Amino acid sequence: MRLLNIGFGNLVSSERVISVVAPDSAPVKRLMQEARDRGTLIDASCGRKTKSVLIMDSDHVVLSALSTDTIAARSGNTADKGMEDDDDE
Repeated sequence: MRLLNIGFGNLVSSERVISVVAPDSAPVKRLMQEARDRGTLIDASCGRKTKSVLIMDSDHVVLSALSTDTIAARSGNTADKGMEDDDDE
């Protein structure tokens, strides 16, 4: 199992992460509210501004104060890398 540092000493299993998204759009805000209502929201931002939202395969939603780019870099994946793979097809 590989753990991913999402800031302030908080770790998640990188194998369980489905997506890392920015919290700005209305659908993501709705997703966060629905997770809060269900009791599956985990706030790992430690009181800081939420800059990224991790969607887990267990239906949990994890909030982080790190940017999506920082989390991608820490995981070894970047958006640019994924875009290059799409161009080869």
